[in-house]
Formats: sequence, structure tokens, C-alpha cells
Amino acid sequence: MLRLTDLRLPLDHPADALPAAIAARLGVETAALVRVDVVKRSYDVRNKRAPVFIYTIDVAVDGLAAGEPGRGAGGDAGSAAAPADPRAVMASAADVTLLARLAGDPHVRPAPDMRYRFVGHVPADFGTGATPRPLVVGFGPCGIFAALLLAQMGLKPIVLERGKAVRERTKDTWRLWRKGVLTPESNVQFGEGGAGTFSDGKLWSQISDPRHLMRKVLDEFVKAGAPDEILYVGKPHIGTFRLVGVVEKMRAEIVRLGGEIRFGQRVVDVLIEGGRMRGVVVEAPAQPAALPNGPNDRLAGNDTDVVPAPEDRADAGPTNGPTVSASALTAPAAAAGRVRLTLAADHVVLAPGHSARDTFEMLHARGVHIDAKPFSIGFRIEHPQSLIDRARFGPSAGHPLLGAADYKLVHHAKNGRSVYSFCMCPGGTVVAATSEPDRVVTNGMSQYSRNERNANAGIVVALSPADCVVPGADPSTAASPLAGIAFQRFWESRAFELGGGGYVAPGQRVGDFLARRASTALGSVEPSYQPGVRPTSLDTALPRYAIDAIREALPAFERPIKGFALADAVLTGVETRTSSPIRITRDATTRQSLNVIGLYPAGEGAGYAGGIMSAAVDGIETAEAVARAILATTLGA
Repeated sequence: MLRLTDLRLPLDHPADALPAAIAARLGVETAALVRVDVVKRSYDVRNKRAPVFIYTIDVAVDGLAAGEPGRGAGGDAGSAAAPADPRAVMASAADVTLLARLAGDPHVRPAPDMRYRFVGHVPADFGTGATPRPLVVGFGPCGIFAALLLAQMGLKPIVLERGKAVRERTKDTWRLWRKGVLTPESNVQFGEGGAGTFSDGKLWSQISDPRHLMRKVLDEFVKAGAPDEILYVGKPHIGTFRLVGVVEKMRAEIVRLGGEIRFGQRVVDVLIEGGRMRGVVVEAPAQPAALPNGPNDRLAGNDTDVVPAPEDRADAGPTNGPTVSASALTAPAAAAGRVRLTLAADHVVLAPGHSARDTFEMLHARGVHIDAKPFSIGFRIEHPQSLIDRARFGPSAGHPLLGAADYKLVHHAKNGRSVYSFCMCPGGTVVAATSEPDRVVTNGMSQYSRNERNANAGIVVALSPADCVVPGADPSTAASPLAGIAFQRFWESRAFELGGGGYVAPGQRVGDFLARRASTALGSVEPSYQPGVRPTSLDTALPRYAIDAIREALPAFERPIKGFALADAVLTGVETRTSSPIRITRDATTRQSLNVIGLYPAGEGAGYAGGIMSAAVDGIETAEAVARAILATTLGA
């Protein structure tokens, strides 16, 4: 098959215009097109009076494709050699002839083979003997795909998720939004599906993807009930409500394949011996489902058989790390109604999400190698979605095929700071995203329809680890790899204070913010954040350099988006959890911790992803690393 790129057609083109354009590009008759699959459809609205769709097409000519016909837009490519797998691609004499004839056209090339290939499979009886099954800590996008891939390879993973199943979690999250009641272990950050469940559900990424792993991710989402269109639209998304059902079906598939999902189980310690993982200590509900039920488990009391990591880590290397000892350290007692379990494990995928601060602190105390990394802080901004549509689409605003408009903005301020839009949510809402008491955190969310009245995005300022000094603290505190956590907590607590408590967020009209005066009331743009927004001044809600940079950026954003500095637009604070403030550093080849063999840091919380797609891909590649290690060592493959 051949792949055609940059095929442009008017927005309202008739259905027969696409095959005609393909045939014209190839110089063949339309009747010669045996199969046409839309790989991608994006749009170009730079000419607002004549917007166009841009297609990427896989096409079979003169009977090269056999087997079942495609599913239309977004369908899989066919294969004469392997009709059982509709994505198999084979070259042909006609392909070669056409490619030679069109050698000067950079937009006609052989279609790539996007099929996923497993690195291996274990025997069906794996997990029934003495060998511990792999653990996956965290059940967000990275953990879900790590567990799914491990299960598909027969490795029967045990997933430990500190939060609740997604529907229970949704109820707890709505309780915070409607009543101002926070459940620290069940909220926007913690629970099945991870933080991405309460987001726009964006399913695109700019990561390098030579193996087409993002296609594997999208295929699995579609199998779990996501709409087929995510396979081909330029910027696919699912939305929160649809993600709930998708996540549930993916969990059911993992369980069907022999995996196990344990909710309400928080990893409170790691068992490390001679620089190797030997297991974890979990605090779990004191009920039968949480008690030992497999070769990985045994009950643990307050003595967890773990000692602190040596203070002097200068001798730590790839095989020399923190050590388990018979002399026990007494850990804090389990909370009422909960017990402590020790789970043996030689392979642990650590995918906790970027808000698992207690986990990061525990790992640091145990001597696991952690580095500070850059992140960003700022506010959420809300405009009428109609304003953004008009600015981006012009006369085509409101066209059903375009949907709600988005944007991506960057400004380099005079003080050297970069200000940019983050996690833009068309037709969405600003949501309370804290996971800790007496702190306010914002994030953005959209449903699949994207039909709410406001558009929102984070307007954030990039930070380096050296910036992470809490006001009034010694500048040397920035040297700690955990300094970013303390920095985030300070500004989240400040936002709680400015909001007046009850998880109400501080907010300010853009006009007042630019004029350096406090807001005493809000205007025509009604903020969507719940439990509510208190008009005030945001000048003390972030460091001065961040305030100055944002104040400079908002008028500058008027150039690409007319009306962006609308006086009645609303800023809501604060946005602090744009990405993890730490990186649990790993080896680039084995994907294992630099100083703990068998510990596989992965995903956004570990500092290796940003968003659903990159986290899911990282989960796939980490599962592959675990499988290779198990196949090579445990099974002697």
C-alpha cells in the first residue's frame, strides 16, 4: 500500500471528492482504487475564509489489498498476505511502479507497517509457582497500559491503586466540587484512570513515535468503547464521561487476562536488598479482599522489616542500593480500619502520578535516586468559547466539522521567563484538583461534546529547580530534589487562604489584573470553577516574577487571539501541577532505577511523560522492559 500526505480539500467537500483527489495525485483512474483508509484528518484555518481539511491516506491500487474491507475513515489498512490482521502492509509491483513514477512527490511513500508486535509471551501457568508476579503501582494512563501489556503477554500483573474505582472516585470528586468536601485518596489526582480521567481527554502527543505505539494506544481505546474517529482525527479526544466507561472496560480486560486490580492500596514502603527490589509494603483496607490471596502476599505489622537507606550514598551504583535488614524500623501504624501487607516482587512498575508526594518522599528517604526537574505554575484563564471560535475560525466559526476551537500560545517575557498556554480545554470547565487538605489547585476538563460556554487554559510560567525556594526560606533549600514539592504546597496553601477557605479559589478579572487593582466583582464571563471563586487580587498568589511575566503575556496574546485580554475574562488560581517536580531517574536501556534493579519508574509522576498519550506509550515500553527481564532471567529465555 501507499501513503499519501498533505492531500487538501475544502471543508465541505462531497464524499466523492476524496477518492477523486487520490486518483488525481496518483495519476490513475478512480476505479483502480481498491481500498482507501483515512489515517489522519486535520484542518488548516490560516486562511479563515477558505479553511481546508488535510488528509493522510493509505491506499491500495489494482487489487493489492485482500481480506475484509476497511471501516471507512480511520479503518485499518489491508493485506493480501495476512488477511487476519487488516493492518498488515506489503509492497507490490504496482507500488514500486507508482513510487518510481512519482519519485519527485515527497507526499507519496510506502505505507508504514503500524502493527504492534509483543516482545514475547510467558507460559500459561506463569504466576502459579514461587515466582512473584510483577507489580504495577498506580492505575493512571501509564499504569493501565503497563498492566494491559503485561497481561497480554501472560504476566498476570498485580495493580496497586491508592484511590478508588472510577465510578466511586467520580462521586468523591463531585463531592469536593459541590460541597467542598475533600477525600484525600479519591479525587481528581488519585483513583482509577489517574488525573487524565478528569481532563479534556486529549489523545495526541508530540513525542517521537517510530514504532507507532500511539496507534496501539488508540486501538486499545477503541476496543474499550472509544469512538472510531480517534483513529484518524488530527487532535483526538474522548472527554471525561466517555473515559469512565473506557477505563472500566480496560480494567475488565486486564482481569480477564489474569491480572488483578487492588483499589485502596497505598504503597507506604519499598523492600530493597543489595540494590534490588524485593517487594513493597502496602496499607490496605482491613477486609477479606485486601488480605493475602497469592504467593506475593503476607501480612505486615507495624514492624515492616525495612531499615532506612544509609546516610552516605556515595558508594551507590547500579547494583548497590538501599538494603533490607533483619533489624527492623518501626513504621507508623496503619490507619484505623486498615492493615499493612508485604508483597514480594522482583519487578515493580512505579507509575504513581505527579501528585503522589508522599510516595516521592518515601522513595527519597529510602535512597532511591531522584532528581529535581523543571515544571510550571500559573493560573487558569476563561473566555467565552464563542470568542475563541471567532478568533481562530473567522466566518467558519460554529461549523460542526470544526467543533470548538483551541489554541496554543507562547510568550517570552522581558524578565527572561517563558509564559505559555497549557492543557487548553475547549468548551470545558475549570475544576478543583487538590489532593491535600487546605490547598487549592486548578485544572481544566472537557466532555466529549465540548459544548460548555467557556474555553479555559492554564497560563503558566516555566520554572527551573533553582526557582523552587519557598518565600522566606534559605535559598540553599532549592538543592533538595524535593524542593519543588514544598514550593507547590506553599502556593497552593496561599491560594486556599486567598480564596477564604472551603476550597473556594481566588479569581480576578483580566482587566483588573492588568490594571493592578483587586477585583470586587466578576463581569460577563462567569467562572466555572466549583465550589466557587472569590474576587480578589492575585498579585500575591504567585512569585513576583511569574505575576510580571503573565501580566506582560496577556496583551501579547491579543495578536494571535483577538480578545484574549478581554477585561471580563477570568483568571483563577492556582495551576501548580502542570507536571511532576521530580524525576525518578532510570537507565535509558533497561528502564530501571539507576540504583535499584527491578524498580521501573514510568509515566508522568516519575518525570517521563506529560499527558495521556505519552504516559500510555511510556507504560507500554516499560512493560516491554519488564517482560524482557522476566523472560531473560526467570524463564531463561
